[in-house]
Amino acid sequence: MMGEGIRALRRSRHDRVVAGVCGGLGRFFGINPWWFRLAFLIALIPGGVPGVGAYLLAWIIIPKERR
Repeated sequence: MMGEGIRALRRSRHDRVVAGVCGGLGRFFGINPWWFRLAFLIALIPGGVPGVGAYLLAWIIIPKERR
C-alpha cells in the first residue's frame, strides 16, 4: 500500500529529557538519541546560542507524537 514505510518526524512522548526532540530524531534516523543529545551539548559550548537556538527551533517545528 502507499504510505507504508513512510516515517514521520515527531517529538517523542516517551524517550524524552526536555521536549522529546532528541528521542524523535533518534527514532526517525534509527540511531540512539544519545548521539543527538551529545550533538546539542557540543553545540552549547561556543556560547550556548547555537545549541539552544537549534533545539528551540526543532521544538517549535517538529510536532508532538500522537497518542
